[in-house]
Amino acid sequence: MPNIFQGNIAAAEGRFAVVVSRFNESITSRLLDGAVRTLTENGVADERIDVAWTPGAFEIPTVANRLAAGGRYAAVICLGAVVKGETTHDQHINRAVSAALCELGVHYGLPVLFGLLTCNTLEQAIARSGGQSSTTGKDQSDARVGNKGVDCALAALEMVDLMSKLPGR
Repeated sequence: MPNIFQGNIAAAEGRFAVVVSRFNESITSRLLDGAVRTLTENGVADERIDVAWTPGAFEIPTVANRLAAGGRYAAVICLGAVVKGETTHDQHINRAVSAALCELGVHYGLPVLFGLLTCNTLEQAIARSGGQSSTTGKDQSDARVGNKGVDCALAALEMVDLMSKLPGR
């Protein structure tokens, strides 16, 4: 029988950082509310959650890097909303942020969660910053979009638990 490692959504020790973009704040504040509510509902005390606001999504990796490098956090949750405009500007932002956040997680061996909405319309962003958590995967009959802040917080809790079970370090 192989050894199987799997994380559970459980209260984790340590601190959680949330980096959130102020651009499109009517959307990102809802993502932040969902993430913080989910963490606290799962046993993370308010005083163990630190929130850093950035001007826009492009600045999220810089702040996430500083927080990850400090070694103080169990996970860094990154939240933002980029809505397509008349040019390809959104594509450049989305690509740069996603690649940088991926690199941070690998470099520091730390869960760095990608909660950047990359939407074609404001309506899509509103739908993805709603109240409840979404279903995992689009292959389910009851699939719903939900709140990506909630999803990221749940993934952070699961990843922190998984990382604590893996061999190494």
